[in-house]
Amino acid sequence: MTEVEQPEWLKGYEPKPGWTKGMKSPNPAGRPPGSSKQQKFMKRMLTEGQAVLDAVLEKAKAGDPASAGLILSRILPTLRAQSQTVEFDFDPELPIGRQVEQVLAAVAAGLVPPDVGQAIVAMITNLASVRATEDLEARIIELEAKEVR
Repeated sequence: MTEVEQPEWLKGYEPKPGWTKGMKSPNPAGRPPGSSKQQKFMKRMLTEGQAVLDAVLEKAKAGDPASAGLILSRILPTLRAQSQTVEFDFDPELPIGRQVEQVLAAVAAGLVPPDVGQAIVAMITNLASVRATEDLEARIIELEAKEVR
């Protein structure tokens, strides 16, 4: 066998004994409970959290808007957009493209808010998808019936 010659900078290097793959663990009991950074942080938050809360509450009571916003965001539910009822000329018997045109015309005329119009168009699109699936299913059933005969 040919011996591999070590480069000059590696000559005399002896690796330190340590853990290598496959050897028995030097710590068979594992990491002690509560020693990870996250667990230490959580413990600190639990012990010092009351003081932080008290400080934020005092600032909020003194009129600090950021502190007040933080407190209120934690105790009040987030307001969600509520769609309003709208009325405009709409013929559901028309082809899908014409239905969408009706919605766009109502938005352009100011009868329907743009976000509500967008939601209506999305519903029309979903309906079109359902109708297309039903149509394909009917055609497949018809074709299968013809093949059986």
